[in-house]
Amino acid sequence: MTVMNVVRRQRRNRRHRRHLISGTAVAAATALGLGTLTACSDTSAAGNTDKFDVVASFYPMAYLAEQIGGKYVHVTTLTEPGQEPHDLEISARQTAQLQESDAILYLKGLQPSVDDAVAQSGVKTKIDATTLTSLEKHGTEVGGHAAEHDHEHGEEAGGKDPHIWLDPVKYAEVAKGVGAAFEKADPDHADVYKTNTEALVEKLGALDSQFDSGLKNTRTRVFITTHAAFGYLAERYGLTEEAIAGLDPESEPSAARVKDLEKMAKADGVSTVFYETLVSDKTAKTLAKDSNLKTDVLDPIEGITSKSRGDDYIQVMEANLKALQTALGAK
Repeated sequence: MTVMNVVRRQRRNRRHRRHLISGTAVAAATALGLGTLTACSDTSAAGNTDKFDVVASFYPMAYLAEQIGGKYVHVTTLTEPGQEPHDLEISARQTAQLQESDAILYLKGLQPSVDDAVAQSGVKTKIDATTLTSLEKHGTEVGGHAAEHDHEHGEEAGGKDPHIWLDPVKYAEVAKGVGAAFEKADPDHADVYKTNTEALVEKLGALDSQFDSGLKNTRTRVFITTHAAFGYLAERYGLTEEAIAGLDPESEPSAARVKDLEKMAKADGVSTVFYETLVSDKTAKTLAKDSNLKTDVLDPIEGITSKSRGDDYIQVMEANLKALQTALGAK
């Protein structure tokens, strides 16, 4: 089966899965209320605890809230573990529960149904992560001669890239903004939020140093992924990300794009095609087979599941670093 046939079949399956998610799965999730993240919290819905109640749109936002808030914050997430965030359609009950929260932490542009719910919500503290750092426009190629490539292949070019959490430096900028918002919204615990934010920023700084030194000397600087989630990471560490699809996992590559990737893989000494934990690996594996390449996981950390190579953001990012070092031939 060719890469294009695999992509078309996956697209049909995703539409079917999205239908199921918006029906049965979300109905089941709704019956349980919002998914609770913190170990110190119970299964209460947002707004029903004596803590600072924060609703996070998906895992990277929830991780920030949990790390910064500590024991004073009750964190709930709208996206169930293992659910592809781009596909999320939140229920009427979840939308109503947003109204009871003290704060909403989300990333505008990633999940349209969340953006709509937040816009309709009367919650006083709305924290949009995209306002806390700069966003860039990324296409299917990021780094290297990406600007030239996107000009030549206009149909492949992307929009504003929301995947800021995969760059530890940008994620730290967001963390600082979230900390400041928590301090303002819950002044009684401002000192704790400030201390926790500083500790998290330091941890992310150490992660940045690991990536910087770990990817300094490599045999090749190019890597292939299923969708363009790692553009900020590529730019930060002087790499080039070549994505099969665009910023949206559902976007379909052209036949010319697939042919380009096969040629480029050979020319740039690419050894590996990366796929994700929450998206089908069939396209990556078909391209790899056609081009005689290996496959491996590069996790965009949109959720932590039993398949994740680690229990939290830092651990999975460290696993991503090891995977990149192997694929790029780190010296």
